[in-house]
Amino acid sequence: MASLNINGKTIELDVDPATPLLWALREQAGLTGTKYGCGIAQCGACTVHVDGAPVRSCSVPVSAVQGTKITTIEGLAVNGVLTKVQKAWLDHEVPQCGYCQSGMIMAVTALLDNKPDPTDADIDGAITNICRCGTFQQVRDAIHAAAKA
Repeated sequence: MASLNINGKTIELDVDPATPLLWALREQAGLTGTKYGCGIAQCGACTVHVDGAPVRSCSVPVSAVQGTKITTIEGLAVNGVLTKVQKAWLDHEVPQCGYCQSGMIMAVTALLDNKPDPTDADIDGAITNICRCGTFQQVRDAIHAAAKA
């Protein structure tokens, strides 16, 4: 059994300690907002926060996150109130297919927590998530709007 703090709640999961966090979240915890993209920590679709830092959950075993605070896309909005990043995403019509968006929002949220007013260079350095639809300009516009909100 693994005891994980996910979105502020302690959840007991019956998983092998080597199981990637992504699969524990999706299959055992039922939190399907975190997506599988590549399985090798390159695309960022599986990004979650571990103690506030963006982590590609497909490459992190459950054993490495016990005793930490894990936040998924489902844990961002509080009482149905969207975060400034989520609002900017909608205002700037960022999603097309939407598949990468939960990971992208998690990465951007972490960026703005660390750099409240990022430059384009900061964004380029921190947001390495892949959007196969090519919405990178909308992403950049949304990040700048969220920073100003």
